[in-house]
Amino acid sequence: MHLTYLDISIICLYLVSTVIIGLLLKKKASKNLDSYFLGGKTLPWYMLSLSNASGMFDISGTMWLVTLLFVYGLKSMWIPWAWPVFNQVFLMVFLSVWLRRSNVLTGAEWIRLRFGDDLGGTLSHSIVIVFAVIGVLGFLAYGFVGIGKFMEIFIPWENVAPYVPFAVSAKYVPHLYGIFFTAIATFYVMLGGMLSIVWADVLQFTIMAVSAVIIASIAMMQVSPEAFQAAVPEGWSNPFFGWNLGLDWTNVIPEVMTKINSDGYELFAAFVMMLLFKGVLISAAGPAPNYDMQKVLATKSPREAAKMSGFVSVVLMPIRYLMIAGFTVLALVYYDQLDLRTAGNMDFENILPSAIRQFAPAGVAGLLLAGLLAAFMSTFASTVNAAPAYLVNDIYKRYINPQASAHRLVRMSYIVSVSVVLISTCIGLFISSINSVLQWIVGGLYGGYTVSNVLKWYWWRFNGMGYFCGMASGILLALTLPTIIGILVPTLPSDIIPLYSFPVILVGSAIAAILGTIYGPPEDEERLMTFYKRVRPWGFWKPIHDRVAKENPEFTRNPHFRRDMFNIAVGIILQTALVALPIFFVIKEFYFAAITAAISAAAALVLWKTWYQNLCDWPEEEIAQENALKNS
Repeated sequence: MHLTYLDISIICLYLVSTVIIGLLLKKKASKNLDSYFLGGKTLPWYMLSLSNASGMFDISGTMWLVTLLFVYGLKSMWIPWAWPVFNQVFLMVFLSVWLRRSNVLTGAEWIRLRFGDDLGGTLSHSIVIVFAVIGVLGFLAYGFVGIGKFMEIFIPWENVAPYVPFAVSAKYVPHLYGIFFTAIATFYVMLGGMLSIVWADVLQFTIMAVSAVIIASIAMMQVSPEAFQAAVPEGWSNPFFGWNLGLDWTNVIPEVMTKINSDGYELFAAFVMMLLFKGVLISAAGPAPNYDMQKVLATKSPREAAKMSGFVSVVLMPIRYLMIAGFTVLALVYYDQLDLRTAGNMDFENILPSAIRQFAPAGVAGLLLAGLLAAFMSTFASTVNAAPAYLVNDIYKRYINPQASAHRLVRMSYIVSVSVVLISTCIGLFISSINSVLQWIVGGLYGGYTVSNVLKWYWWRFNGMGYFCGMASGILLALTLPTIIGILVPTLPSDIIPLYSFPVILVGSAIAAILGTIYGPPEDEERLMTFYKRVRPWGFWKPIHDRVAKENPEFTRNPHFRRDMFNIAVGIILQTALVALPIFFVIKEFYFAAITAAISAAAALVLWKTWYQNLCDWPEEEIAQENALKNS
C-alpha cells in the first residue's frame, strides 16, 4: 500500500498543528523557567495525566510491544515489567505526593533539598545531572531509531532519493527519516516548553485513541476465532506460564523460534521473577530525572500529583493495548502478506508498520500514522524538555550566570534542546535494534540509579557522599559491564545482557553507597528535620522524627506503610488486568474478558476506598485527619 493524498494530508495537518501550538504558546511559556519547564504549575491534573500517557505511548515502545505480543502471546504482558510499567502505581500511592511536597523545579534541585550544598551535596547534585543527561540521550536515541524504522516502510527510499543531493546507504535510511521528524518535534517543544508539550499531547492522545478503536474494530471484523486459533501455537492465549516459556512455533512460523532464542527469554519463570524484583526496587526509588518527574512537579498540589499518576494507567493501558492487539491479530492471521525484511534480514520489529501498510484502508492509514507519529513526537518532546531543565536551571543558572534574566535562561534552553537532539542523533546512528537500547536503559542504566535513590527516601543516615558514590559507581558499571559480559560470555544474547547485568550493578552500587555513607559525615540535622517535616516519608527516620516531635508534640510519624504496600499490590493487579482486558476482547475470548473486567472493577473499588478517599494535599491536613480519628 502506498499512502494516498488523503493519508498524506492528514499527516501534514497534524504536523502543522503541533508547530502552530508551539508558536501560539511561545510568549506564555517564555515568561520564566517555572513557566517554561512546569507550565507555571497551572495545568489541571487530568491534562498532565493525558500528556504523561501520551508520552508513554511512544512509537518505539509500541513497535516493541506488538513484537512481544506476536511472539510471546499473552505471556508478553509480564515482559514490560522490565521498564517497570508499575512504577506508576508506586507514584500514585505515595511517591508523587512526597515528590510534589518538595515544591522544587527539577530532580537535581530536590537533591539539594535533601543533601544540601556541602561537598557531598554538591557531588550528589552533579551526578544526578550527569544521569539525567545520559538518560535523556538514551531515550532520544531509542525514539530516533523507532521513528526511522517505522517511516521507512511507508516512504520508500527510491521515491525520495532523487530529491536528496547526497548518497545514503540502505543501512542509514531510517536514520535520515529519524532526523527529519525529530527536527519538527524539537521545534515545537523548544518554542512552547511544557505548555506546548501538554496541549500537543492532548491532541496526540485523542488521535491515538481514535486510531486504536479503529484498528481493533478492523481486526475483530476481519478475523474469525477459528482463523486466529489456527495462526497461533498452543498456549498463546494463556497469560500464565511454568518454568519454561512453553511456546512452540516450529509448525506455525518457524522463524519465530529463532527470535525467541535470540531474546533469551526461554527460562521464563526466572526471567519474570527477576523483572519483579528489579521492578519493585526501581519503582521504590521514585521517578528518574526525566519527563515523568517533570509532570509530577508541574501539578498544582500533592493530591493532584497522585491523581495524575493514577489516571495514567487507566487511560493508557486499555487504549494502547487495543491498538497493539488489533495489529497483532491481523499480523498473525495474514503473516504471509507482511514484509518483515530489512537489508535482507528478518526484523520482527517491523510487524507494526508492515501491518498498517497491509491492512489499513486509505484515510485510516493516515490517521494511524498521524497517531503513531504523535506518539513519537510526544515522547521525544517531553524528553527534550527534561534536558534543559537540568542543564540550564541546575548548572548554567547556579554556577555560570546566577543573575541571568528569564529571557536569557529560556534562550539557553533553546540551545541545550538543539544540542541534546544532535548528540542523541549521532548516538542513534550506531543503533540498529530498539530492544537493545531499551534493555540497556532499563537493565543497565536504571540498575545504577536504583540503590542510591531508594535509600534517599527511606534512611535518614544516608548522606550526599553515599548518594554520589552509589550513583557514580552504578553509572560506570552500566556503561562498561554489558560490554565486559558480552566478551566473557559471547553466547549470551546481546539484547538481554543489560538485564542480566542488573544484579551485579545493583550490588556494586549498593556497596559503594553504604561505604560512602559510613565514611562520610552525617547530614545536618536541621536540614533533615526540614526535609522530614515537608515531605513526611515513612521509613527509617526515627532519630529525626524524635527531634521534630520534641519541638512539635502534635507532629505524628507517617503511619501508612502497610496501607501503601496493600494499595501497591492492588494497583499492580488493576494495571495488569487493564493490559489483559483489551487483548482478550480483541481475540474474542469474551469469557476471560468478563473475568478480567470483574477483577478490574473489584480492584478499582478497593483503591477508591483505601487510596483515593485518603488523599491529602499537605502533611498538616493529614495530621489533622489522624488526630480526628484518634479522638473519635
